[in-house]
Amino acid sequence: MQDGGAFQCSFCTIINVQGRKSRCRTPDDVESIVRANLAQGVNRFFITDDDFARNKNWEAIFDRLIQLREGEGLNIKFIIQVDALCHRLPNFIEKASRAGCKRVFIGLENINPDNLKAAKKHQNKIWEYRQMLQAWKDQGCMTYAGYILGFPGDTPESIARDIEIIKNELPVDLLEFFCLTPLPGSEDHQKLYAQGVRMETDMNKYTLEYVTTDHPKMTEAEWSQAYDYAWKQYYTLEHVETLMRRAAARHMSVGNMMFLILWFYGGIIINDLHPLENGYLRRKIRTQRRPTFPIEHPLLFYPKRLWEVIRDHGRFLKLVLQYAKIRRRVKADPNRKQYTDLSLTPVTIEEEEDLDLLKIFDPRPAKVRSKSSRTTAVS
Repeated sequence: MQDGGAFQCSFCTIINVQGRKSRCRTPDDVESIVRANLAQGVNRFFITDDDFARNKNWEAIFDRLIQLREGEGLNIKFIIQVDALCHRLPNFIEKASRAGCKRVFIGLENINPDNLKAAKKHQNKIWEYRQMLQAWKDQGCMTYAGYILGFPGDTPESIARDIEIIKNELPVDLLEFFCLTPLPGSEDHQKLYAQGVRMETDMNKYTLEYVTTDHPKMTEAEWSQAYDYAWKQYYTLEHVETLMRRAAARHMSVGNMMFLILWFYGGIIINDLHPLENGYLRRKIRTQRRPTFPIEHPLLFYPKRLWEVIRDHGRFLKLVLQYAKIRRRVKADPNRKQYTDLSLTPVTIEEEEDLDLLKIFDPRPAKVRSKSSRTTAVS
């Protein structure tokens, strides 16, 4: 399935490359594709709609998949991509879970409303993030979220502060970081080009991991360091344990959580590669290099490659042992299903006033803030 972009995010290429008109398959088409793959032993799927919540056929497709799962007992699991307002659609999250959604990617992008406004990400309401993430967690769905670093208002200090807020107040599972990149085809690229702003000429660096243009408040080195530190700050051993405990509290697989954290963070610290570009073992062919790099001699390439494999496996084993120890500790806790923290606490208007998310940023409409103030005063 595929659709055009429903929103106007300035960093996105979809709305300019693929348009804004929705194009989607019918429930019959989806059933046919699923059955054809099941016949070949494939039962895991990635629904590639940029935002499945804006697919006009979402409910009919979910109902069809629910029938296949609950009516025929077929083992179907899939990942979808959605926006941060999907929880407002009645029954969307519940039906997604029943249909087989076990992981969901959410375009969180940032928690600073000024940054979201600058990127034309008007649909993201940060005061609803926790409620939305809790709704997915209550259905046992693993949440991924993309988080962009390098918006005009960002500094190394503000980025670090915001990540701590996310760790403490939002029950997101896997957070993956990206550098704000003026991708060719996006509005950002068009504006920077028209303004004559410097942009990286090497297209190999437009992978969202590298700094490719200038920033008003950070040097290139500061921006790159903030990106590297964001991964280390989010995936500390302490927070990894928190993620596993949250999983256990919502009857999710702690082992699966451990595996996914290994994949996400392991790729960064072992191979220095984003998890979307990384695998268990990197395949390197001696004779295949970029045009500007010389072909290495076999006597240099193969011993060096052997050492890299041994070194990387040692690093991976160390990380596995650290995470396995945490997993055993969580699984051995008789009260693991009763675990709770601020991010898992049911959202109430009174409690929201104590969140750093809203103390620092309060972009709520005036009528929402006034309602909150009246409620707090009465209580």
